Amino acid sequence: MLMTLDEASKRIKEGALLHIAGVGALLKKLPKGSWVGGSTEHFMAEGGGKVSDGLLFVTEFPYKDFTIKQYDTETIKNVAADAFDNGFSIVIIPFDSALHKVYAEKAPGFEGMFIKNVGGWISGVSPDAPPGQAPIAVNGLTGEAYTDRGAALHIGVPGDKSVTIGVINIFSQDETAPAIEFPEEGFSVTKCLVDGKETVFADYVNKIKYDTRQPIVGNYAGNGVNVSFRSIEGGVVNFYSPVFVGIKYKIAKPVPNYAEEFGGRLANHLSKLDAGTVFSCNCYLNFVHGKLEGRSTEHFVGPITYGEIAYQLVSQTLVYITVI
Repeated sequence: MLMTLDEASKRIKEGALLHIAGVGALLKKLPKGSWVGGSTEHFMAEGGGKVSDGLLFVTEFPYKDFTIKQYDTETIKNVAADAFDNGFSIVIIPFDSALHKVYAEKAPGFEGMFIKNVGGWISGVSPDAPPGQAPIAVNGLTGEAYTDRGAALHIGVPGDKSVTIGVINIFSQDETAPAIEFPEEGFSVTKCLVDGKETVFADYVNKIKYDTRQPIVGNYAGNGVNVSFRSIEGGVVNFYSPVFVGIKYKIAKPVPNYAEEFGGRLANHLSKLDAGTVFSCNCYLNFVHGKLEGRSTEHFVGPITYGEIAYQLVSQTLVYITVI
């Protein structure tokens, strides 16, 4: 739920196990304790989507077994190995940091990944934030706020419980569109192959008049993974997550009404789930294009993020964790 600084501080001092999201200035004022946090001022709350730099979104967990760790670009490879065999992890990584890039490009190859339940999000700052603010992840045990490292809360759940990480993604490949391949991996691209023919990707996007509110979608072993547009500048296309060599991408199947499609997909998931959702996060692009401010997403509440983690880095999705 949304809390004031004093309310959140009280729960920390009482020994609660917490995940906390809010602007960096508030996170840095919280006392040390059993919590991890990340920066954002956008939230999905019980009353609907909300923007606030004066409140914190606090998720409390009833579990006794946990560890809190920080990770850098060298140690992040251990994040899944460090997780509980029966449990889940919430990893928070600052946007546009070196760690963000390493996780995006290498997480699928980490030991234990896709065997352990690793979720989480990319912290950030609002596009309208004053200059000088930086995305952070916070290790509540030490009180350290990182711009270049991540924080993870690893939680173990009772043996009679099972954990699932789910993803709500309204996009899929447009099967009628040509395949797009990239000769280099990374968050920024210039050239690509469209059905085998080399072209400047920005020119291709402009030629087909593509709506860049929609991502391109890669086929990862049969699963569609979004790569969302960040900007197009000087013939260079910048993404919120990286593209990879050897993956066939296509533009997304058209979504004429973003808000309506997102609402419908959300309702379908809500009808299949009970109150077993213990954590969720939702992409900033969904918040904006899906017009979620003031709109309820039922028990899918939590931070609005600048990238989501469902084992690997994903984007333009809602990620949730259930324990049943």
